[in-house]
Amino acid sequence: MSQKQKMHVKVGDMVTIISGFHKNETGEVIKINKNNGKVIVKGINFKFKHIKPNTENEIGEIRQFEAPIHHSNVKLNLKKA
Repeated sequence: MSQKQKMHVKVGDMVTIISGFHKNETGEVIKINKNNGKVIVKGINFKFKHIKPNTENEIGEIRQFEAPIHHSNVKLNLKKA
């Protein structure tokens, strides 16, 4: 059985990416998966999925979506008042 990981961020938090291709970019957390410890950040880590047409009437397309990032690769931005 998989254990749920404790997360240091929650939905709606502003975070900065601290490692990887998108290092030093900032975005908002829009989804969290506690089972595998990954978060989805708005506007960061875009991937493409090529979809074939299933029938003759359909057309193929390329969908763009935000891929998840491990929570250890993001840092919570502290809001200073």
